[in-house]
Amino acid sequence: MMNINFDRRKSLQELEGEDWGEPEVSDSSLIKTCMWLRRVPLQDFTTENLRMMIGQKISLFFLVPLALETLDQDPLSEGHFYAGDLLNAVLSVPESYWRLHTEQCEVLRRVFIRAKTMLTDLDETESNALCNDLKGIPDFLIDS
Repeated sequence: MMNINFDRRKSLQELEGEDWGEPEVSDSSLIKTCMWLRRVPLQDFTTENLRMMIGQKISLFFLVPLALETLDQDPLSEGHFYAGDLLNAVLSVPESYWRLHTEQCEVLRRVFIRAKTMLTDLDETESNALCNDLKGIPDFLIDS
């Protein structure tokens, strides 16, 4: 797998050395949750936590490798929505990230290929949702 060179016992706040402070009362529950997750040790992140934070493009340097570890074990890892929702979040990571992290891009390619072969194991609703996500895979992940 990939070489991950950071302490999973630390939070994003500790690793990045940046405290985002406390959320405002008027902030959405998504913002409040993301701000709270910045204080949670990475070893305690769930699939849903990874899906949410990556979907918001927060701390990709630390969270994408963790998500890829999860996806490498199960390409259809599921947060709170449907089988493959973590993969969908990772597929939304900007191309510029993948161009800088080519080793991780190779892992994503491998995960993507495995996910496509697993579609027949899903019920029709989950399969349709994931098929729509997989249609949107960026060309650079297939062509490079």
